[in-house]
Amino acid sequence: MAEFSGASISRFRDARVLVFGDVMLDRFIYGRVSRMSPEAPVPVLEVERELDVPGGAANVACNIASLGGKATVVGVIGDDAWGKVLSARLEEIKDVTSHLVVVPSRPTTCKVRYSAGRQQILRADIEERSSVAEEALIEAFRNQLRNADAVVLSDYAKGVLSDRVIAEAIALARAAGKPTIADPKSAIMRRYDGATLVTPNRGEAAAATRITGEGDAQTAEAAQAILSDAPNTSAVLITRGPLGMTLLERGRPVRHFPATAREVFDVSGAGDTVVATLALGLASGLDIAGAVYAANLAAGVAVTKVGTASVTPQELLGAFQSGDLQFATRKIATLATALRCVAEWRAGGARIGFTNGCFDLIHPGHVSLLAQARAKCDRLIVGLNTDSSVQRLKGEGRPVQNESARSLVLASMAAVDLVVSFDADTPIELITALRPDVLIKGADYRIDQVVGADFVRGYGGEVFLVPLSAGQSTTGTITRMRQHG
Repeated sequence: MAEFSGASISRFRDARVLVFGDVMLDRFIYGRVSRMSPEAPVPVLEVERELDVPGGAANVACNIASLGGKATVVGVIGDDAWGKVLSARLEEIKDVTSHLVVVPSRPTTCKVRYSAGRQQILRADIEERSSVAEEALIEAFRNQLRNADAVVLSDYAKGVLSDRVIAEAIALARAAGKPTIADPKSAIMRRYDGATLVTPNRGEAAAATRITGEGDAQTAEAAQAILSDAPNTSAVLITRGPLGMTLLERGRPVRHFPATAREVFDVSGAGDTVVATLALGLASGLDIAGAVYAANLAAGVAVTKVGTASVTPQELLGAFQSGDLQFATRKIATLATALRCVAEWRAGGARIGFTNGCFDLIHPGHVSLLAQARAKCDRLIVGLNTDSSVQRLKGEGRPVQNESARSLVLASMAAVDLVVSFDADTPIELITALRPDVLIKGADYRIDQVVGADFVRGYGGEVFLVPLSAGQSTTGTITRMRQHG
């Protein structure tokens, strides 16, 4: 499994996702109001335009196609006009195929929205919520599963995903080794036990756990309660609107992802965009956190659009490229901020690592050291010598890059969680304050030469010496540059 990068988006085109759940037709009727009805105290809408688009699970499939992937959608429609319209609209969308079970006794779920100008004045729902055609649905799911890399259970509480159907679908997906995302509408989260990832919003999580409140701590508590109630589920992602997202993977510390949108125009359909991106991420080989990172970026794009507009690969890449720099700057911290982060990480059970250096010109040796350091811990803090400290240690002409540039380059690396500068000749004050669980240095040092080693070992911490890449050093790089300059 891999973390998210710009290159991950190009792999979406090879990803195939099976979307299973409540398909529906979204009808939008636009017009203008200039008078009241003589029959009742209601406005008269003079219809000017009508629009029919796939909704519910079908909209998730359309979002997958918009992001460059391939989607197959399985659900139920009635033998009626709306079912025929929905089928026709899905046939028009490239990279979406549908296998819809027709149930003559049941109407196609249809949401009709009436709007005057920019104001929605009424919504009418045509639906039936009872469970239906379980055998036919399970068989259709089984037939399409073999062609999928990941599965989405898109539950809008319209009866298609009954307890039995959910249990069968999850069991089949697990047996086939396919990651499964459950987007729930039920307050009983154990219905989705066995899914790889469950994605309630904050309201749904509160209804399921009775843990209210919008803060990080309450959200993390709700996520833990959901995982405790679903012992075979790997992770829960709680979407929090303008507060971002909270991810809890079993056996790992909780992670909070701040919202990326600077300006919100419309949240319609943002949840389907999130689920679609998560599915493509897992289907294309991302780890859960990498898929969540991508989904958070996609949500930030979606809410800046009016209506249920979908997100394209180009827009997601643009969000990544602009957001990556902003995210990196948030990892450059003062000691006070670092102490708050460490307290939160430790509360979640994280193992804290620390290393330090000048990191003047980043070379492959640095990359190897940081990657090996991160492998020894859950969170890695890098102590960075200030410019004046580097000059005292390395002499005139150093550093080549100033502290701001060095901090930003380090913070941009996936292996690094925080960068904290120090002006002294050694990082002993940082080490004493942070009390890392593991202190990491290059193997060009002996343990008795590592600053802070005795202190860390004194409270039961570990000192780890990283094997170095031969022939890699900043001094050597500068010398070669001068020789060829």
